[in-house]
Amino acid sequence: MPNVLVRDIDTNILDRLKKRATGNHRSLQSEMQVILNEAAELPKRLSTLEAARRIKASLKNRNHTDSAELLREDRAR
Repeated sequence: MPNVLVRDIDTNILDRLKKRATGNHRSLQSEMQVILNEAAELPKRLSTLEAARRIKASLKNRNHTDSAELLREDRAR
């Protein structure tokens, strides 16, 4: 697997990354791999978020029933 070298990291950022790794019971290297994997997935998540926004916008002007009312009706049966 290829290696990546990151130079000139601010010591405060490195300390925070180490604390995050410790809090997640991982080594710094494992934590960095998780962070990079999440960053690589971000465009996919953003497209999912955009899809959710479009669905929400398409439902904006529709009448929706009150779910509490529907639950009361169902429980009364």
